[in-house]
Amino acid sequence: MQLDVTSDESVTSAIAELRRQTDHLDALVNNAGVADSFTHQPFEEPIEVVKAVYEVNTFGPIRMTQAALPLLKASGAGRVVMLSSELGSLQALLDPENQFYAINALGYNSSKTALNAVTVSFAKAAAPFGIKVNAADPDYTKTDMNGHSGYRTVEQAAEAPVRLATLGPDGPTAGYFFDDQTLPW
Repeated sequence: MQLDVTSDESVTSAIAELRRQTDHLDALVNNAGVADSFTHQPFEEPIEVVKAVYEVNTFGPIRMTQAALPLLKASGAGRVVMLSSELGSLQALLDPENQFYAINALGYNSSKTALNAVTVSFAKAAAPFGIKVNAADPDYTKTDMNGHSGYRTVEQAAEAPVRLATLGPDGPTAGYFFDDQTLPW
């Protein structure tokens, strides 16, 4: 099924099609992302670029999660996973010892920080429905987005999101994870 997370119409259509196929959704993994802001210095990054990055990285997961909520509720134990990045961790970005300290991509980093706040907000709101919402950092993964220059395989990067998508009832919610480690917000 075709899906454009930046389009209300596309998301609505995709969820309607999903409803025709099933009466519930056990897991939603919000994995769409763009990284266009890496070519600009923060004071020179055009606001249009920042908006476009937020539209995919932050507003897309909000749009998808809100649209899928009825199906997630019907699951009785829905799971939502936000694909974030350690570049969204304020603590990591302020730590000179962190491997990503020097990466100062205004749109991308702040869109992932905003996504982390969205994760916490949704987790708190979804708790009464038995839905768990967490964020996962896949790390620097070989994907089209970075010209396959990452040092992790897609399989390695998928381990934490899969674990979070299949959590049992005692699993965490409102967490931020890299593999089996908890990251600082």
